[in-house]
Amino acid sequence: MIHTYTHGEETWIDVNSGTIDEIQKAVDEHRIHPFIAHKLLSTTRKPHIEVRDGYIYCILHFPAWKHSHGKDANQEVDFVIGEKLLLTVRYDTVDSLEKFGKGLEVKKALHREDIATPQHIFLNLLYELYEGVLEELSLIEELTDDITSQIFNGNEREMLISISKVIRTLIEFKRTTDIHKDVLDSLHKYGIKMFGEEFGIEMEKIMSQYAKMNTSIRSNLEMLRDLRETNNSLLTAKQNETVKQLTVLGFIIVPLSFIAVLFAIRPEGMPFLNHPYGFWIVVGIMITSVVVTVAYASYKKWF
Repeated sequence: MIHTYTHGEETWIDVNSGTIDEIQKAVDEHRIHPFIAHKLLSTTRKPHIEVRDGYIYCILHFPAWKHSHGKDANQEVDFVIGEKLLLTVRYDTVDSLEKFGKGLEVKKALHREDIATPQHIFLNLLYELYEGVLEELSLIEELTDDITSQIFNGNEREMLISISKVIRTLIEFKRTTDIHKDVLDSLHKYGIKMFGEEFGIEMEKIMSQYAKMNTSIRSNLEMLRDLRETNNSLLTAKQNETVKQLTVLGFIIVPLSFIAVLFAIRPEGMPFLNHPYGFWIVVGIMITSVVVTVAYASYKKWF
């Protein structure tokens, strides 16, 4: 699917899961270098940036935990930035781009004349994409708060897997975005040469937004790791308490078993066992043994 937004001679072409013919038509119409055209036809696993024939070609991947509409949690966006053209190619529905495109359509319908140049559209898109990652992180923070509540409500065992899943998600966020910095630095350098100092100033705002996102990922990851340690400590303490209680129970049962076995022997030297109250004598001895054992365990603070 292709959406085209025009303002005078300036154009933004947004391709969402486009066919080979659709992408090739856009490339031929704007005389984009064949190397870039070839790259646009399929996904790429790593970020990339280069300059060809007056265009900056840039590939970035953005983590999408809850907002991913496909199988992959990382969404690739390819940018081709020129003086009069911005071409974006994506292989999944990216919420930030959809939202921004609808905003431009509203402005056009209202005959607003402040629709930006392709370079400004690119910068605004990049800002919105990082803002989308921050929204994902906000959802993770809400999940972390819920996990914290569950832990201190006695559900330590159930939270082991939940904590591990969130940590794995944050590690994926970090792995995906850490390599953005080199691309952003190159964008800043190439953009100033091709589009002027104003592009560089705006690009610094994007880099500040990226730094904010990157710091948030790292702080959340560190907090989750600390929370996992706390959960493990609480779980270990609970398990130790259970073992101690079982040990005390065994300490109480063993003397009773010994007494029961002793009086079951019925030797000739124990005539009182044949007494009418012999049974109650045995029961009394066992109760006394339990009381003495429990009192001793309580004195030692075993439970």
